[in-house]
Amino acid sequence: MSIQRYPVAPGVRLNVRSGPGTQYPIVRTLPLGATVPVYCQTYGTWVTGPYGTTNIWDKIDDGAEYVSDAYVHTGSDGMVAPRC
Repeated sequence: MSIQRYPVAPGVRLNVRSGPGTQYPIVRTLPLGATVPVYCQTYGTWVTGPYGTTNIWDKIDDGAEYVSDAYVHTGSDGMVAPRC
């Protein structure tokens, strides 16, 4: 199965967190113009961003790295990947 990549909102340096919520530490920050692979999705804290308000978080690597779906242009208000 190939992993779909999605663009981060324009003009955003997106914080990557160690878990699905704003209470988790920031592990790195994505550069402007980044695209992210979405391995799976889960529910976490609610976040408002360029693509609305959501509690969906995208896991973007095999380890513990998550970004809020409110900043990722998946073209959907729901989940686009398997649940984590």
